[in-house]
Amino acid sequence: MYAVIRTGGKQYRVAPGDVVKIEKAAADENGTVEFSDVLAVSGDAGSVAKPESAKVIATVLGEGRGDKILVFHYKRKKQYKKLQGHRQAFTQVRINEIQVDGATYTA
Repeated sequence: MYAVIRTGGKQYRVAPGDVVKIEKAAADENGTVEFSDVLAVSGDAGSVAKPESAKVIATVLGEGRGDKILVFHYKRKKQYKKLQGHRQAFTQVRINEIQVDGATYTA
């Protein structure tokens, strides 16, 4: 059992029990996140369907920042160099359950 969700401009294939690093997301007061933008669900091997109503519920494990990425711009013969660093913020979540058309799937 897995679902494909969209959050933060990216798509993730998640199953109950998975731990995923997503783009920084705001959690509820009890530390849960609900993803209602479910693109596809697969219950059996080899079958993928677009659900009518589905949502994925996850628990926030922590927040952090990823590894530093260096962005280097260079133009030869023009004495132009620019170096810039970036660290992307993320939220680490554990997928608790997938609810599809009234059925609930947990780990």
